[in-house]
Amino acid sequence: MPKEVKVGLLALVAIAALVLGFNYLRGTNLLSSDLTYYTTYPKVEGLNVGAMVVLNGIKVGQVKNMELQPDKGNSVRVAIDVSKDVALGDSTTASLGGTLLGSKGITLTLGRDSHKYVGGEEIRTVTPTSITDAFQAKALPVLDTVGATLSNINGFLNKDAQTNIQGTLRSARASTEAMQLLIESNQRNINQITRNLAQMSAALNKTTKKLDNIVVNFSQLSDSIKAAPVGPALRRLNATMAEAQTTVASLNRSLNDKKGSMGKLLNDTLLYNNLNATAASSNELLVDLKANPKRYVHFSVFGGGGKAKKTKTEVETTTLKPDGSKVDSEVKNTVK
Repeated sequence: MPKEVKVGLLALVAIAALVLGFNYLRGTNLLSSDLTYYTTYPKVEGLNVGAMVVLNGIKVGQVKNMELQPDKGNSVRVAIDVSKDVALGDSTTASLGGTLLGSKGITLTLGRDSHKYVGGEEIRTVTPTSITDAFQAKALPVLDTVGATLSNINGFLNKDAQTNIQGTLRSARASTEAMQLLIESNQRNINQITRNLAQMSAALNKTTKKLDNIVVNFSQLSDSIKAAPVGPALRRLNATMAEAQTTVASLNRSLNDKKGSMGKLLNDTLLYNNLNATAASSNELLVDLKANPKRYVHFSVFGGGGKAKKTKTEVETTTLKPDGSKVDSEVKNTVK
């Protein structure tokens, strides 16, 4: 074989390998038997040739080509290669999707088909709301509100308000300086107060030690009281109180009993009146005795044969009724 033929064959093989390799790197397998379908999107937002076509999370194909259609509102017609083992139909939808890393792909969703596709058909597209669109939908009202708030603040902070705020700040600064001067002028007093507080703290520490000793003493006293025979003492005290109650009850019965001396003295009005009349008679007798002693006592210095003359004394006792009438009289003679 001539040398020129060999060079030509080698060049053809190299060109074929280059074409196959380039298409393989682009994600297009010229030797594959996949079926080609088409989808149309208003915009693809980063979708590239060779991007994955996924069904239930499994790669079943790839993006083959993308073509801009100016006559149809600049929509994008995407050609996808799908494995012939995947049966698509008129219920199949193709939606754009992406990951958090930013890579785009097409997700197929199957349904109940009334007609099966054999390749070359147009698949219905679904454009889901992207994360960016959702974020913008939520963020734009908030940004509008923030803008309105900032506008209100700017309107509020006019020249007069700014002047008032500056005056307030100057007043606060002057108050701070006056407070600083006051603290500096009373530094000696503040130091004295600090020393007094330190001395008070030391005194409280000493007092705390004394209080600890008092607490210990109370604890010991409590233990002593707990160990003391309080039960027998309480029982003896209860017995003594019971005896005292019995004695008081007996005394009360004696005082209320009209047959006894104390009962008659407290309850018998006749005995009370007799005692009262006797006291009155005794008082009258003493008064009369002081006024007329000779009536009751007789004595003589001289007598016959040196014998003393006997003296006769008469004492009359009169009993009166409660109404003052005389009941009985008794005369007693005493000779001395």
